[in-house]
Amino acid sequence: MYIKCWGSRGSIPVSGKEYIKYGGDTTCIEIKTTSDDIIIIDAGTGIRRLGNKLIEDNRCNYNFIFTHAHWDHLMGFPFFKPLYSENAQFNMYRCPFHSKFVETILPKVMSPPNFPVKYSDIKAKIVYLESDHTEFEIGSLTVTPIPISHPNSGSGYKLTENGKSFIFLTDNELGFVHPGGRKYEDYLAFAKNADLLIHDAEYTPEEYVSKIEWGHSSYTDTLNLALEAGVDQFGLFHLNQERTDQQMDQIVDTCRNIIAENGRKLKCFAVSCDMTFNL
Repeated sequence: MYIKCWGSRGSIPVSGKEYIKYGGDTTCIEIKTTSDDIIIIDAGTGIRRLGNKLIEDNRCNYNFIFTHAHWDHLMGFPFFKPLYSENAQFNMYRCPFHSKFVETILPKVMSPPNFPVKYSDIKAKIVYLESDHTEFEIGSLTVTPIPISHPNSGSGYKLTENGKSFIFLTDNELGFVHPGGRKYEDYLAFAKNADLLIHDAEYTPEEYVSKIEWGHSSYTDTLNLALEAGVDQFGLFHLNQERTDQQMDQIVDTCRNIIAENGRKLKCFAVSCDMTFNL
């Protein structure tokens, strides 16, 4: 399983010299499987660069799964160039949404006055697929969803292939249970012994005090989850739009000191644009 992050920023894309190391694009994750399938999680602004690369590589078939429908996870969709290619096919999995939600929300992104190009102008073939809310397969990859604790709901995922597991839990608040969300203990069991955990870590503990119920976690809560779950690698994700590279480095250093004080060997880092993993 090959994993590449094309965007890890939260809420809104940012630019500037203070954001070079971790990047400014919003959520988009690419996964390539041993069965040569391409899975794309979310369509934040990072999907623009991914689309350019896929065209360059002459790849035409893509599988999409979404965590939720907030704007920062969809705003890059109209700029995904394969949309306008007659050779492209999109397999859109309906999880975690009900009925025909995916069919309705994506056209809204491109409806007037939001965007000048109409959804009806898309040339790619789009296929909408039902997906089980407990487990489904995309080629050699097994996808296991779990509801996230976030306003308006959504889903996190465990992606498993050849005995290796990747847990992706962005926009998940560990300190508060939103309607439809799960308790801390449920996310702990879900992430147990994962090879790679990437989890929302938008706030510092001090910031979180005034941000409870906003749908995001403090990095200390997220680190505690990673340590208790016994994961091999832990990535801080959904980086706050105001968080500079230097500030993010300081948070990573704090996490690594906590890990060392606990006598653990957890590999900890902040997820940056273009960071890759091989499981």
